[in-house]
Amino acid sequence: MPALVNYVGDDECYPGGAFHSSPMDLDGLLPTSSHVDLYFRPSKRARIGALVVFRGREFEQECKPSIEVLPDECLFEIFRHLDSARERSSCAGVSKRWLMLLSTIRRDEICKSRNTSTVRMVPQSKAESDREDESNGFLTRCLEGKKATDVRLAAIAVGTSGCGGLGKLSIRGSNSTRGVTDLGLSAIANGCPSLRMLSLWNVSLVGDEGLFKIARECRLLEKLDLCHCPSISDKGLIAIAERCTNLTSLSIESCPKIGNEGLQAIGKLCSKLQTISIRDCPRVGDQGVSSLFASSSCTITKVKIQALNLTDFSLAVIGHYGQAITHLTLSGLQNVSEKGFWVMGSAQGLKKLSLLTIASCRGMTDVSLEAIGKGIANLKQMCIQKCCFVSDNGLTAFARAAGLLEALQLEECNRITLLGVGGALSNHIRNLKSLTLVKCMGIKDIAQEVTLPSPCTSLRSLSIQNCPGFGSASLSMVGKLCPQLQHVELIGLYGITDASMLPLLETCEGLLKVNLSGCINLTDETISTLVRLHGGTLEVLNLDSCRKITDASLVAIADACLLLNELDVSKCAITDAGLAVLSSSEQINLQVLSLSGCSEVSNKSFPFLERLGKSLLGLNLKNCHSIGSGMVGMIVENLWRCDILV
Repeated sequence: MPALVNYVGDDECYPGGAFHSSPMDLDGLLPTSSHVDLYFRPSKRARIGALVVFRGREFEQECKPSIEVLPDECLFEIFRHLDSARERSSCAGVSKRWLMLLSTIRRDEICKSRNTSTVRMVPQSKAESDREDESNGFLTRCLEGKKATDVRLAAIAVGTSGCGGLGKLSIRGSNSTRGVTDLGLSAIANGCPSLRMLSLWNVSLVGDEGLFKIARECRLLEKLDLCHCPSISDKGLIAIAERCTNLTSLSIESCPKIGNEGLQAIGKLCSKLQTISIRDCPRVGDQGVSSLFASSSCTITKVKIQALNLTDFSLAVIGHYGQAITHLTLSGLQNVSEKGFWVMGSAQGLKKLSLLTIASCRGMTDVSLEAIGKGIANLKQMCIQKCCFVSDNGLTAFARAAGLLEALQLEECNRITLLGVGGALSNHIRNLKSLTLVKCMGIKDIAQEVTLPSPCTSLRSLSIQNCPGFGSASLSMVGKLCPQLQHVELIGLYGITDASMLPLLETCEGLLKVNLSGCINLTDETISTLVRLHGGTLEVLNLDSCRKITDASLVAIADACLLLNELDVSKCAITDAGLAVLSSSEQINLQVLSLSGCSEVSNKSFPFLERLGKSLLGLNLKNCHSIGSGMVGMIVENLWRCDILV
């Protein structure tokens, strides 16, 4: 500015040269006000474009920072010449504009300085050098709800590039006003070429353009999960198949624009695919599903197909060509008939299948169940849910054929009765270790005398849940059939009593885990018998909602249980006195204790809980209304090693 005031030359702004030797001496000629208008005889265009302000002996020129005037193209060139990821992250924090510009720079567009050693005054540490090398994708980020925006994704893309690289990204939902779009996904693609896992749930504004960018830049992608993405179509999936050839896991759910063409590309180009899950995609049919398994080099091991418009043809292809499949789930296939399941089992192509789940399929009948038992030789776990046409005959035939079966679960199969279960538990299944019955309305007490089959000596785990007809007679029969049980779950069975529990407890030799939650008619007598016979082996005991259980059970537990580490007496008639006895036992070393809903437990239990807290890792005090908030604070403070729910 002094140069402009004291300027001499051919194009001076006033005639006669400088009229004062020093610009600072102008103070004597000017008024004392801070803003002054200077008048000179017009000669040429003024060269001063900004307002000149004089304040005493100081003056300044107000102007906008010049770098903000630069267009985006110039800033882009400046940013891509920054040497380190730390410098780029610092620039990203200046403004939203700079952040979004930095997020558009691809990794291969960043210019590495050739003369770094001459420019840097401080040597770069090895850690900094490693961070600036190709990222390995060690970081995981998850955005949910209103936090999921394009700006946040851009910040993640720029920020993680120098901190190990982003390897896993999950987006659950989207901001209602500024949701995630293709722009945010493009920022991730530009800044995170090390991305290996991408999960998109309920992001309606992300379409094919976002997947195009991911496919172009993230060649290392291994796992893709798309759920409720209505804007993504076959085009985006085809782009992934063409460029992300390392894809090993694909999950698609409720994506109405994805159909057979996308799956055909996946089946043809992704030779490393191991896990596939497709659910509720109306455009997916036999042509798309069959193309996944038609290749001779198919390596898919885990398959989950739910609520698709498939026919018998798809199951026939799976039965013939699914030689690598180990886990198979088929659910809600309403157009598949008995023939489809029969062919799948009889084809004998599922040689490695060990776990099979079939749910809500009308074609699952006694005939098809028997064919599956005969044709799948290595089947070890079988789960049948809501298959209304499976009866005792099919279950017995299946049990006779499936010689290697280890676990059987029946859920809402209402034609199955206790006779069918007894037939399956006989010597037909020699290796069966686990049996689970859930909401099977056909499981009822048998009024007449029946000849019991031979006991199942291999069964170690029995779980019967919410079968309202399962009463004392049924439990007595099961107890005689299963003498070697170690894990027992009897959940929500209102019909069983202390008398019906006695044969089961006396038959078993060494119970480890017992769950009697919701059995409201059991009393302290059952618990006393249980700990008397199995107290030396019992490790887990769950008595949740057994309202007739009182302090007497805690006294018996304190005296007899040597190895117990988990105890749940939620909503039982437990008081402070019972906890006092339990805490005084020298042999009790509980790790988890649940007292949720025990209204009789009060502030007086603080010293007892403190004593038990020496070994506790988890304590549940929810809905213990007799314990004041101040006492809860003291418990939390003193039991600082323990996870406490209040």
